[in-house]
Amino acid sequence: MGTAIPGAPLNLSRALTVARLHGTFNLAGGLWPMVHRRSFEAVLGPKIDRWLVYTVAGLMACIGVAQTGATADPASLRLARRIGIGSALTLGTIDVLYAPKGRISKMYLVDALAEAGWLTAWAATALNSRQ
Repeated sequence: MGTAIPGAPLNLSRALTVARLHGTFNLAGGLWPMVHRRSFEAVLGPKIDRWLVYTVAGLMACIGVAQTGATADPASLRLARRIGIGSALTLGTIDVLYAPKGRISKMYLVDALAEAGWLTAWAATALNSRQ
């Protein structure tokens, strides 16, 4: 593991670790408002459209399940990586656009830092020419 494979320029062991950790993070974050909405709102502020909270939560849980289910197969890890990068970019962008305006809680800026961390972790899974 950790060697370049044609069509999958990933460090496989690192990508598998990131997929499972990021997936666990997304699964936990998705389940949180469904399991205990009150604590979720206590930290991130009250929500008017609960259907939207539950929709996003369900999607995040599904993303987490897909990521944690990744295997050491290069195709599986490429998919987990695309899902991870896409979800982190989406959530992080929303966090930094709307938290400063007061549309969502400033606590979402903490999530923006976490999403930036996931983007960094995924970037570290790529093999460069010296690896």
